[in-house]
Formats: sequence, C-alpha cells, structure tokens
Amino acid sequence: MSSEIILKYFPNLTDQQKSQFQQLETLYKDWNEKINVISRKDIDEFYERHVLHSLGIAKIMEFADGTKVLDIGTGGGFPGIPLAILFPNVEFTLVDSIGKKITVVNAVAESLGLKNVTAYHERAEKIKDKFHFVVSRAVTQMPVFLRWLKGKFEKEQFNPKHNGVLYLKGGDLGEELAGIKCEIYHLKDHFGEEFFDTKKVVYLSKGNFNS
Repeated sequence: MSSEIILKYFPNLTDQQKSQFQQLETLYKDWNEKINVISRKDIDEFYERHVLHSLGIAKIMEFADGTKVLDIGTGGGFPGIPLAILFPNVEFTLVDSIGKKITVVNAVAESLGLKNVTAYHERAEKIKDKFHFVVSRAVTQMPVFLRWLKGKFEKEQFNPKHNGVLYLKGGDLGEELAGIKCEIYHLKDHFGEEFFDTKKVVYLSKGNFNS
C-alpha cells in the first residue's frame, strides 16, 4: 500500500508534505534492516498501520500553530513524525527510553528536513518541559500513563479542545478506563479500512486527572 492512502484522507497536503510522506516508507525500511523498530508483518502495511493510524489523532484534533506536543514512548517516531509532517508549525518533542529508537527518530527527522521535531532518549517522568498536549500510541495502561504526566501541561489554552491527552488505543477499553473521565473517538468513523474497526483515540482534558 502506497502513500496514496494518506492523500485519500488528507487531500490538501502541500507538495513538500506529499514528498515527505512518500519518503517515509523507504527511510523506515532502510532503518528497520539495522534496528528493528517496526514488526516485520507491519512494515508491509506501513502506511495504513503506522502513518495513517498516527494521523487518526489529526481527525480528532487539528493543532493550532504554536502548540507544543509531547509524544511519549514514540518508538521509531509514531505518532510524532507523521503528525509533525502534517502540522509543520507545531512543536513536537518525541521521547523514548530506548536509545536506538531515538537514533532512528533523529535520522528520519533529519532526512525529511523536519525542523519541528526534537527527540530525547529519556523516561517520560524525567522530562521537565511543559506542553499543551501529550500524544501516545498504547505504550501502557492508561492509569499508569497518567501518573507520568504530573506537571507536564501548560496553562495557556488556544486549541479547539482543552489541553490534555490524545491516546491511540485498540480493543475493549471498558475496564482500563473505568473511573476515568474521557471521550472516546472511533477511527472507523474516519477511515474505511478494516484495520481501523477496533481502533480509537481517547481524549482526556488535563482537568480530569491529577496533572
């Protein structure tokens, strides 16, 4: 599956953005030969399962210029790298506790000329900066994840939604989210591919947990 699937759902990309999305597969396939950041079975469905899935967040939240976003447990750069391509005037900080994955993130960002990406080999709890939003792709159970976010949020708000968390998750979330006030958005409402039938974006305003 080619990068055309991205254009199907995001038709208003600039030529530069189209080029950057097109380059992603080759870059990740090359890096995956050296450092396994994407499972072998998923690399063949790269644009659907990694790039488009990451961009599901953009269907729920269009970040305003100047927004600061933290991607926790980014792995090889998801969802942060695709979002950084889509929102060139938004500042993305990508963190992962595994150094070789951040090596890949830095190399990909440099190859694409992304000036809005900073990456750190660090545990989320150690990051001292403040952000408007935190994004992630199912790195851990939500109650654990929320404990990592203490003191991470900016007070100023200028986006359509209150500052908070946008979390990509799949499957049944009932038990995991019990007692947590959140909004759940189904990606099957935005993307027609079968892969998205069980995929969701969970949004939590920072006011609804101890941030």
